[in-house]
Amino acid sequence: MPESVHQRLVLPGPVEVRPEVLQAQTAWMIGHRTAAFEELFARLQRKLRQVFLTDSRVYVSGSSGSGLWEGALRNSVRPDRKVLHLTGGAFSERWAQVSRANGLHADVIAVDWGQAHDPQMVRDALQRERYDALCVVHNETSTGVTNPLHDIAGVLRDHEETLLLVDTVSGLAGAELRVDDWGIDVALTSSQKALALPPGIAFGSVSDHVLERAATIEHRGYYFDFLELEKSLLKNNTPTTPPVALMFAADLQLDDILAEGLAARWARHLYMRDRVHNWMRARDFGFFAQAGHRSPTVTAVENTRGIDVGAMAEFMAGRGFAMDKGYGKIRGLTFRIAHMGDMQAEELEEILAGLEAFLETQA
Repeated sequence: MPESVHQRLVLPGPVEVRPEVLQAQTAWMIGHRTAAFEELFARLQRKLRQVFLTDSRVYVSGSSGSGLWEGALRNSVRPDRKVLHLTGGAFSERWAQVSRANGLHADVIAVDWGQAHDPQMVRDALQRERYDALCVVHNETSTGVTNPLHDIAGVLRDHEETLLLVDTVSGLAGAELRVDDWGIDVALTSSQKALALPPGIAFGSVSDHVLERAATIEHRGYYFDFLELEKSLLKNNTPTTPPVALMFAADLQLDDILAEGLAARWARHLYMRDRVHNWMRARDFGFFAQAGHRSPTVTAVENTRGIDVGAMAEFMAGRGFAMDKGYGKIRGLTFRIAHMGDMQAEELEEILAGLEAFLETQA
């Protein structure tokens, strides 16, 4: 697409992808059963473990993160046992639907959209019932809530039979996440959010405990069978045809993420979040997400001023930015400002200046 008509993405996925990362996809294609591919896979594996902060494996999947939702469930939850979902937004609710679609018995601890889960809720539930797994969305993209994952994970240390499955689709590489230190059994993510890659590839760290559980489950499915993925991973490969071009892009992007440093990357996201929050306060917008649990990667702006969100998006499109209008049942009641991926403070200032100009037209 010509640069003159390109709109920079201020969406919470897919996010803007740097030209050099896009260009990396145009490398000459290689066969996925060759030594060259095994070298690519091994490089990615080494870097992914550093980004996930794990010594365990990280599976590479030619799918969206939703595919790994299903994989995590089918390899972790026995058919005669239960799974517990923490729901409080569109994506956490959808993950619970995936459990039911796979014939699993899913219990839910639901909170209002915009609220975080209190670890005590989990503690109480685990005292009443035994679960094979707990499913938590680290960073709920629809509401801009970051759950207190470290504290929730701490509750499970007294419940070794309950595996911790985490969706960090809009969290990883933007919000602090420490897979091994926090005792996370599956941490799954997609490429198109804070990793700032094109859509179409997903990554999931998987603990030894999950593989032990998977070996006791007869019907794990086919495409997301972790034991088959493990056999291939040990040979630096995948069971089925992988998205090689996206892996070339990830190879480059992971180098740049590690060069920036995870701590610095987390700090940059927090700085941008706080800048957006200060702008909102000065202009009498509200916060949809609960105080103390507001996401480093995406802010759900409560539309307390009653602006025409569609008109705002159209105005910003005229300035070269594609803006979000809110998600699901809170569309229009909120709009989201994504400050994730490779966005820098200077670009964020351009976005806020554009929003400021729109507000002046409404005066």
